[in-house]
Amino acid sequence: MSKQISANEVKEHSTVEKGLYIIIDNNVYEMGGFVDEHPGGAKILKRVGGKDASKQFWKYHNESVMKKYQDRLKIGSLKEEAKL
Repeated sequence: MSKQISANEVKEHSTVEKGLYIIIDNNVYEMGGFVDEHPGGAKILKRVGGKDASKQFWKYHNESVMKKYQDRLKIGSLKEEAKL
């Protein structure tokens, strides 16, 4: 089973030094080790660190990119939290 990660935990990992987590389609990816490899440059990944980057990801990538990197970078899924 995939690790459940809260939105707050993702926010806490908003820099490369803290692990650089991003959310794409309710899945959480750790991008800290990928920043220097990213073909679009490190700047864009740093800009979306700690946030939901689904819209930005799908604007520039297709399903084949997701399949290529998902196993390596995915660390869990976003935990559903009760809204009070």
